[in-house]
Amino acid sequence: MLRRRLFLGMALALVGLSLTACDGGGSSGDNNTGQSAPANAIEISIIYAPESADYMKTIIPAFNDSFARGVNPVTGQRLASGERPIFVTGRDGSSGTIMQAIVNAVTAPTAENVERPTIFQPSVSHWLALANHLTRRELFNLAEIIPTANAPVVMAIWESRLRAIQQTVGYEDIGWEELLMVFDAPNGWQDFGLPNARRTVFYGHTDPFVSSTGLSTLIATYYAAARKDGFTGRRLTLDVVEDEDVRAGVRRIESLIRHYSRRTTEFKNYIAQGPSYLDFVALEENDLIAINRGLTEYQPPERLVALYPKEGTFYHEHPFGIVNANWVSDEQRAAARVFADYVLLPEQQKLIMSFGFRPVTPGVELGFPFEEQFGVTVEGPKALLDVPDPAVIVAIQNSWEFVKKTADILLLIDVSGSMAQEGRLEQAKIGALAFLDRLDSNNRVGLSVFSDTVRPIVPLGQLESNKAELQNAIRNLRPEGGTALYDGLVETIQVMNAEGQSDRIRAVLLLSDGEDTQSTRYRLDDVERIIRETRNDLNPVIVVPIGYGTLSDSLIRVLQRIANASNTTWQSGDPSNITRVLELISSFF
Repeated sequence: MLRRRLFLGMALALVGLSLTACDGGGSSGDNNTGQSAPANAIEISIIYAPESADYMKTIIPAFNDSFARGVNPVTGQRLASGERPIFVTGRDGSSGTIMQAIVNAVTAPTAENVERPTIFQPSVSHWLALANHLTRRELFNLAEIIPTANAPVVMAIWESRLRAIQQTVGYEDIGWEELLMVFDAPNGWQDFGLPNARRTVFYGHTDPFVSSTGLSTLIATYYAAARKDGFTGRRLTLDVVEDEDVRAGVRRIESLIRHYSRRTTEFKNYIAQGPSYLDFVALEENDLIAINRGLTEYQPPERLVALYPKEGTFYHEHPFGIVNANWVSDEQRAAARVFADYVLLPEQQKLIMSFGFRPVTPGVELGFPFEEQFGVTVEGPKALLDVPDPAVIVAIQNSWEFVKKTADILLLIDVSGSMAQEGRLEQAKIGALAFLDRLDSNNRVGLSVFSDTVRPIVPLGQLESNKAELQNAIRNLRPEGGTALYDGLVETIQVMNAEGQSDRIRAVLLLSDGEDTQSTRYRLDDVERIIRETRNDLNPVIVVPIGYGTLSDSLIRVLQRIANASNTTWQSGDPSNITRVLELISSFF
């Protein structure tokens, strides 16, 4: 709780992490064009949302090349005598993280997370308004921000699930009201004409402190809960957000969560496992199109379709916000507007549209890939929500620790003799301590270890109360003995089941560096069977395996089978990245 309070004092200072693209101090890389600025160029920089990277990697070099040839790319005219070329550098970063870094540059310039771009292009203008609110100055002129690409936030739902709801209720326009009908049905999806489906509803969305989609989804959830409670106003107000009945409604929707994630990247991979993993997930429309077009790494077994909630949603307009700060000169501001004009040209808007974004420039007709085969409609959402005042958005973020679904997490750590190699256990201990620091204190956490035998060390308990005990126990772990992996995993799942099926996320986090050499009671087939048996529970136990160190092919197959049984994905860690891996997994909770 202390971490959240400190965070909310300056707002949104979390660092978004991904196994494949780590934001670090706010960026996951640059555009790597290999270009050099002309000697007399006006140099400007832009940090854009990760989903903009696909088209920015084409747009920025083309813009720079034109100026390098002495041609203004907006007018098509040769540069006049004395007219200086413009040169743009750019890179991506999670919107919430970069917003805070820009705020820090104004209010806490010696902070670790500081960014000073000329242009900030988050997914949605919520972040620009929050930056103004947090700095108490017009860091961005909201009247002059420039939308560059539209993407509504949708619920990406399996087509079979959506059709089942529509056929059961007898109408087409679906929203949170109907999704909660499935949740309330005694037999869940089975009562909606899907005889072999789960009884529970599984939902996912990203972290509203880092992800634009997560923030917009949480705001939309408050709107849905408030409407259900009788609110009829156009814009959420502070008293509505703080109303306990409204918060209870939000908490009810959040109870559908299987697990959270820091960024959309992870969900795009997980959702490929199909309806057995998640029923629906909050995404930008362009992400859904990319999945259905086969442009993501993993392909789902069924088509996803966009559910535009009848209660309303937000358009993410990917605005250009030119920073009003002392590191941006008037000349750079003017150059930034030239770059914005270039992005709004019809040919650039058509390029942007090819990646699944709706064009913002009048006269650019909506075309491919906005087709039914890719799960979207030309019309898009029927109802749009008003953006609340920044103070209300902050209050919604403040409420997150109270309305989000909490978790019961059992850490199961391999302390066999092989964990002494390469400093594996020592680095794993550092990662585990960082994992605890990332968790909200209202989660419950316990610790067990295994080598020759399985040893419960710290029983499941409220992290606010047992964190010090967990930290001391982790620091005192020593490597010795063999590897009773299967016994350890089964006995830990049994401990979790003995706690009863609460309304909390239930998870076992397994970390091991070697194949089973010591189990006497269970085999791998038993592990898979017991995990699959929990999948029929109203609240299944999630097992997240982490393979640590140099992994044999046979161990990889074992971890993959364990993950498949639990409908999760195994992770790979080593002494150099185990802290990042565990911090990423902490975002699930």
